[in-house]
Amino acid sequence: MTTIDTRGIVDWLIDGARDCVPPQEVLRKLSEDLLAAGVPVSRNAVFVLTHHPQVAGRRFAWRRGAPMEVSELKYEVIATSGYTDSPVNYVFEKNSELRRPLGRSDCPMDFPILKELREQGITDYFGTPLRFTFGEVHAAIWATNEPGGFSAAHIEAIRSVVPPLARVAEVRALTRTSSALLDTYVGHNTGERVRAGHIRRGDTEAIRAAIWLSDMRGFTALSDRESPQTILEVLNRYFDCQVPAITEHGGEVLKYMGDGLLAIFPVTEETNPDRACAEALAAAHEARAQVAAIAGMRFGLALHLGDVLYGNIGSGNRLDFTCIGPAVNLAARLEKVASQLGRSVVASEAFAGHAPNMLIPLGTFPLAGFQAPQHAFGLADDQ
Repeated sequence: MTTIDTRGIVDWLIDGARDCVPPQEVLRKLSEDLLAAGVPVSRNAVFVLTHHPQVAGRRFAWRRGAPMEVSELKYEVIATSGYTDSPVNYVFEKNSELRRPLGRSDCPMDFPILKELREQGITDYFGTPLRFTFGEVHAAIWATNEPGGFSAAHIEAIRSVVPPLARVAEVRALTRTSSALLDTYVGHNTGERVRAGHIRRGDTEAIRAAIWLSDMRGFTALSDRESPQTILEVLNRYFDCQVPAITEHGGEVLKYMGDGLLAIFPVTEETNPDRACAEALAAAHEARAQVAAIAGMRFGLALHLGDVLYGNIGSGNRLDFTCIGPAVNLAARLEKVASQLGRSVVASEAFAGHAPNMLIPLGTFPLAGFQAPQHAFGLADDQ
């Protein structure tokens, strides 16, 4: 059997494929190098399962003479027969190779997609598990339209690159997973700060921001009469009414506190106080409309503009990345005013000063912890 030299490819993978930053570029260069080495690959794909609340996995696909493809596998797809009856799922579940020489008349056609691949001219299909360090199994698919399919030397060449490819895929997947989980649990901007090394207690920064503090009306009574599962479903629907509006307008959710939500719209070089307040108010209008569309659901929201201490707060190795300060306390007190007045949105004087002609005065109110009564403002159409 003629041996195909893949030592250069293996060494490149062992070194981390560092010249290819996007993960899809690793597969592109690997496929082209295998082709140059004498392995007649015509299309390849790598499937990596992910830890992400909305995406079950990602697919990177290379096809000779075509652009790279990157796609996502939604959780809903996993339950469909198109996935469960696929060769890729077989490799995942069995943690073993799968070879189907489609150019031969006696090739088992035990997966629906194989007929389609044969009609497209594929003569050999080879699936290999990508085994990660702690037992996770992912998959790589190698296919050719070469008459006669892959030779024994071709298969051995492919097998030689699979273990180092798994290491590269694992490193890239772990990096992406850490980013996705940080974005999910602490928010994108906060996640960026944590990734950049802002991880010590007391590592904080004074920033100016529009503050959003909301609360569901009647949540205590709801908790008394409904099951925990129903309460969770209601809370998820309730937060779905707010979070997309907040993030789409440049805000960042910092914390869920039962039925409460704390978010900020930071003032930056690109976003002045007027813009931050305008975006927060636009998000408030959208969230109010979304909540109102759900029968029986109501919420109260306080908006304020002020300086906060933004960073790591907590004890020892259990920290929370959040914001604190008198400005947050004022927002919390104003949220109670919104409840007393039966209004969905109440803003501070500082906030209203950067949203001219958008809010109406509601009067002055004594707030616990503040010496002077505070002016409050609301939406003209909010009764």
